[in-house]
Amino acid sequence: MVPSPTASPRRLRPVRHAAAALTLVAGAVAMSALPACAAAGADYGTPTIELSAAYLSGAVGATGDPTVTVKVGQSGADAGALTVSATATTHGSVAGTGDVTVTGTGATREVAVRARGKGYTDLTLEVHGLGGETATTTLHYAASGAVQNAADTRYLTGSSDSSAAVDVGGGYLVVADDESNVLRLYRRDASGAPVRTWDVGSGLDVDKEIDIEAAARVGDTIYWTGSLGNNKDGEPKEDRFTLFTTTVSGSGADTELEVGGSYQGLRDDLVAWDKANGDRLGFAEGTADGQVPKQIDGFNVEGLEFAPGSGSTAYIGFRAPLVPPADGGAALLVPVTNIDRLARSVGSEDTHATFGDPITLDLGGLSVRDIRRNDKGQYLIVAGSWAAEDNSAPYALYSWDGVAGHQPVKRLDLPTADPGGWESVVDVPDLSAPGAQAQVITDSGSADLYGDGTEAKDLEHEEWRKSRSVRFSLNS
Repeated sequence: MVPSPTASPRRLRPVRHAAAALTLVAGAVAMSALPACAAAGADYGTPTIELSAAYLSGAVGATGDPTVTVKVGQSGADAGALTVSATATTHGSVAGTGDVTVTGTGATREVAVRARGKGYTDLTLEVHGLGGETATTTLHYAASGAVQNAADTRYLTGSSDSSAAVDVGGGYLVVADDESNVLRLYRRDASGAPVRTWDVGSGLDVDKEIDIEAAARVGDTIYWTGSLGNNKDGEPKEDRFTLFTTTVSGSGADTELEVGGSYQGLRDDLVAWDKANGDRLGFAEGTADGQVPKQIDGFNVEGLEFAPGSGSTAYIGFRAPLVPPADGGAALLVPVTNIDRLARSVGSEDTHATFGDPITLDLGGLSVRDIRRNDKGQYLIVAGSWAAEDNSAPYALYSWDGVAGHQPVKRLDLPTADPGGWESVVDVPDLSAPGAQAQVITDSGSADLYGDGTEAKDLEHEEWRKSRSVRFSLNS
């Protein structure tokens, strides 16, 4: 395959979302007194009630679940005189009318729901206007089950297949999805929908999913890479071989992303380099037609981070293969020593990746699911099985100093009883500081969140799809 740089940078249009509020509210709306104009015989129209989103998800025992905005009005009446309440539920075991809280005054209110049990229910919301007039609407609600570390858990809704995450400052992060080419901007400390999204597919001229699995930021540039492996049927798909960049401007809720360059030759370069070194890592066999990527001798990339003090050498972290490809084998990193030259918007057809010596890490028989570094040169590695799709095998967090030949240290075992597999770590705190915490995010695409046998990625409504974000203390 001939590597081909893309054209000049292209500005992505952000999509602002007002679907679901991000902050849980408490309390109740008091009954408003009738305004002075509400004289006997006044003519009032039929009230209106409109939801910002007809679908909402929550979790049993959650802290800070998303809310939904409701707008009300009535001709001839002040909106402050209207009241809103829940009047019916189809499954009280999931959430009853008494579990619905409405707050706010005037034309805009916020609706919060406390989940009683896992499943689905339709909640009828009614606006009571003047003159005895009413109107109703339906909120379709889904509740997932209780989880461990509930107080430190937040839910990123709108996508269930979170696969890589990068901090962009101001309390926000950008998250990739391995089932689409959409990047999403979320608040780090709250549950809810993305505040902006960017579809990078059109900017990169790709037709199918890139299978974005890893990212690393240096300066104002974020490098993103597909898995580089075959698809689940063992078929090579070129769009999955894409390495690309986005340029960050602004921060927080005002973050902007712009597509930079792309490169689709990294997989071929890795295979050629391994062949030239005696096929020691088995890349040619792992990428052959018919070979599925998630096997112990497969070929699948899930981590990317820069080497200590470098903006040009980045470590590629492999989910597969292990070295050697057997139980108890070591995890694999391969340094790409010129990654800054590969994804330029304008470049040479003759540009190819160059590599340093492979690095093997003892992760207790697990492989790399993500790797992240701070400005002190401290790394955190999310370690998981090469095979696990969700929580069916161990996961752990390891720290590492980034030096080849130095082995990582296990910091903690990640809980595995809850749905979703641990997939990405947002950033790395000072690992020597008391109270240091790491925010880790799940890929919940294969999880049955609501107990109906439907995988999250296949749920009909995007508001019901979600990943978990949990903060874990690293120093007891």
